[in-house]
Amino acid sequence: MSAPVPFTGRMRIAAICVPLILALQSSFAFELNLRHRPETDGQHRITHRWETWDPSETAVIVCDMWDAHHCLNATKRGGELVPRMNAILTKARNAGAVIIHAPSSCMDFYQDHPARARAQAVPKASSYPDGIAQWLDWIDEREKAAGYPIDASDGGEDDEKEAHEAWAKALEARGRDPRAPWIRQTEGLTIDMDKDFITDDGEENWNVLEHRKIQNVILVGVHTNMCVLGRPFGLRQMAKAGKNVVLMRDMTDTMYNPAMPPHVSHFRGTDRIIAHVEKYVCPTITSDQLLGGAPFHFANDARADVVMLIGEKEYKTQDTLPAFAEAHLADQFRVQVVHAHPEEPNRFPGIEAVREADLLVISVRRRALAETDLQIVRDFIAAGKPVIGIRTASHAFSLRGAAPPDGAATWERFDSAILGGNYHGHHGNQIPTVAWVNLDQRDHPILAGVSHGDFSTGGSLYEVTPLGRHTQVLLMGRAGDLQPDEPVAWTHHTQSGSRVFYTSLGHVDDFDHPNFTTMLRNAFAWAMTQ
Repeated sequence: MSAPVPFTGRMRIAAICVPLILALQSSFAFELNLRHRPETDGQHRITHRWETWDPSETAVIVCDMWDAHHCLNATKRGGELVPRMNAILTKARNAGAVIIHAPSSCMDFYQDHPARARAQAVPKASSYPDGIAQWLDWIDEREKAAGYPIDASDGGEDDEKEAHEAWAKALEARGRDPRAPWIRQTEGLTIDMDKDFITDDGEENWNVLEHRKIQNVILVGVHTNMCVLGRPFGLRQMAKAGKNVVLMRDMTDTMYNPAMPPHVSHFRGTDRIIAHVEKYVCPTITSDQLLGGAPFHFANDARADVVMLIGEKEYKTQDTLPAFAEAHLADQFRVQVVHAHPEEPNRFPGIEAVREADLLVISVRRRALAETDLQIVRDFIAAGKPVIGIRTASHAFSLRGAAPPDGAATWERFDSAILGGNYHGHHGNQIPTVAWVNLDQRDHPILAGVSHGDFSTGGSLYEVTPLGRHTQVLLMGRAGDLQPDEPVAWTHHTQSGSRVFYTSLGHVDDFDHPNFTTMLRNAFAWAMTQ
């Protein structure tokens, strides 16, 4: 037996700090930005709401993260999810949340596992929601009438024929049923024997939620258009039973074969199912809201990453830009929206995602960001990456020369140095403004499909003359009969090599005009051109 170790000063500090760290972890609150699509005037508009969840009232349910699947590509994608999903479970567990592992049809494997026994030992609930033990096909008639936005009637397998046949033979060689090869949850997800629960039973799951006084539920796992929605512990049952349930939309996958309608990529098919969930079942969140960094994406999803930094109250770009992205960009880009916090307007939770973005869109008005956050934007541009600025981006980080709050920073020269602009005011909102193509630039790719005649714009005309010498003016504008005419859209190149497109348009009405949406869509393609 070894000699006892002296209790050093460093150990005394650890004895104090470790319990303190654990206490802080257990009191960690989940600050979540929930995205959903309520129906208004016959349209489902993307909206966001902020909620703070007490981890002790929150459960994370892991749906069908099996050790193998009959679809090889599904198996591979599931494996990609595992490391970050396990980090989510660890963070949530340490904060005090309940973790429920639900690998359906695998309970025999766990018959002697403490987490399985724990689920079975929970006292029965005093009552159960109607049908909680059953699969639920539709949450209501409204969802049923809408139908699914992708066709998975072929089972959703997206393997190449030869690869699928080889995988089936490999499964048989391992003694697995090629049509149902799962026997347990993937080993990469930690099951805490002292804290977690294992069950695929709707009533047992409900017992755990009720016994632990769980109000909030986060669903992770696969597959969204099948098990995640339909299982007795799935999104529909949780929403129908009154739980505050969300899908973690970057910690899931679908069963969808792009050879089936609507003939989009597998990953775009997943996007469409997520939109369906947000319309008819429950909101969604992303993993970065717990872990920081950027949301997860699959290695084979080749779309470029766009981050939209939105923080202004006048022009409703928190609504118009996400809707524009959904309609015009989703096939080519993965778009993440980083909103200013509604109660702390200088704070942009999730801004760390800018570090990994390929393109940054800025629609911000007079915000002083934390110095570390503004440095993220500076570093992005210093790396020569492209930027698109919308309307108030010309004074995004300017407080008109006023000192920023402690720990915050402004960037008064952002307009001139990055956008190539010179914003110094605007004409009255009541003065009608028209815009037209600068014919000297009529062949610019950003203007492809934009009509050359005058067209009405929605907002006041910004005064920006003269622009920087490295700009190319694409559109001009006029306020009534006032002079001079002013540029309203141009390109610029920064000293670091960033391609920049800016437009002083961006009023909510502009997003209804095809000239504006065509120009903006083209600007994304141009900005990403090397």
